[in-house]
Amino acid sequence: MTGPASSSGVSHLLLLGAASLAIGAGPSTAHSAPEGGHPAEVERHAALLPFVDMHAHIEIDDPVRAVQAALRAMPGENAVRIVLLPPPFTESDRGRYDAELLLPAIAGHADRLVAFGGGGTLNPMIHEAVRTGDAGPAVQRRFRERAEQLLRQGVAGFGELAAEHFPGATPYQSAPPDHPLFLLLADIAAEHRVPIVLHMEAIARVMPLPAGMGSSPGKSEAAANVDAFERLLAHNPRSRIIWAHAGWDGTGERTPALCRRLLQAHPNLSMDVKVDPAKPGRNPPLGPGPDPSLSPEWLALFRDFPDRFVVGTDQHYPEPASGTQRWEAITALLNRLPPELQRKMGMENAARLLSREDPHR
Repeated sequence: MTGPASSSGVSHLLLLGAASLAIGAGPSTAHSAPEGGHPAEVERHAALLPFVDMHAHIEIDDPVRAVQAALRAMPGENAVRIVLLPPPFTESDRGRYDAELLLPAIAGHADRLVAFGGGGTLNPMIHEAVRTGDAGPAVQRRFRERAEQLLRQGVAGFGELAAEHFPGATPYQSAPPDHPLFLLLADIAAEHRVPIVLHMEAIARVMPLPAGMGSSPGKSEAAANVDAFERLLAHNPRSRIIWAHAGWDGTGERTPALCRRLLQAHPNLSMDVKVDPAKPGRNPPLGPGPDPSLSPEWLALFRDFPDRFVVGTDQHYPEPASGTQRWEAITALLNRLPPELQRKMGMENAARLLSREDPHR
C-alpha cells in the first residue's frame, strides 16, 4: 500500500517530472478509445510541463479497472502523479467507500498514484454530528480513532470532505466549517503533517439556496460560512487546508477578490484549481470557446500567490465516453501560464503539500 510522500519521495517526484518534460511538448493524438475513451484520431492537448493532479476520483464498480484507466491516461495528459480521493459521501449513500477500497487498487503504483481518505467515513461522521447536535467526547474519540486508522493504513491526506456541497454525485450537504470535528481534524492533520481537502461553496451571508436544489436540503436558505471557514484556518496554523475547486463557483461569491483576502490572511490555506468544460460555473479562470482566454484577475492572483495553488481536475476514471475531459481544461489552463507558474502550480506546490516534512523547522 502506498503511504504519504517523504522528503526523498518529493525529490523523486520532481526528478520524475523533469524526466518526462518531453511528453507534453504538444498535442497528442488518441488512435483508439479503449475503456470508454475519446473517439479515434481526436487531438488531446497534454500539459506542456508535467503536473500532479491533486484531486481526482475513480468509478467504484471496478476499482482496479478504473485505476488502470487512470494509469493509461497519464502519459497523454503529461500527469506524473494523481491523488485519488473518495467523494464526500453521506451515511446513506449506497456506493459509499473509503481508503480500504482505494489503497489495494493502487498498490504497486506509489510512484504515480496517491490515496486520500475520509470521504466515506469521516465526512458522514461530521454530518451525522451536525444532524444530531452531538459532538461530545465519545464522538470525538471515535472520530480521532478513525482518522488515525486511515493514516496507519497509508493515506497521504484527508478528503474529500464537505462543508457546503450542492447536489451532484452526492446529496446536498451542509456543515459549519468550524464544527468541532473539523477543528479536531485540523489538529490531527497538523500533528501528522498531512493536508485536508475541503469542498465548500462560498457563502458570505445567508442566501436563498440556488435554483435546482429541489427538496433535498429540507431548507430554503444556505448559512453564511466564510467567517466560520476563517475560524477553521486560524484554529491551527500548522494545518494544511486545501480549499477545493477554485474557479468552479456555484454561488458567484468565490471571486478572485475573496480568494485574495483569504490567502493574505491565512498562510496555511492553499487551493486546487478546477475547470469544468461542461459546467464552468461562475467566476471561471478560462473563457469559453475552442481557444479560451485566461482571466486577468485569476492570472494576477496566481502571480501574487504562486506557492498557494495546485491543480485538481476532479476527473473521474475511466474517462466519460464523450465530451472534453476535465483534465483537458486544466492542461489548457496550465499551458496559458508563464513557465514558472506552470512549474509551481503543476509540480512544486503539490510536492510540498504531499511531503511529511515540517515546514516550520
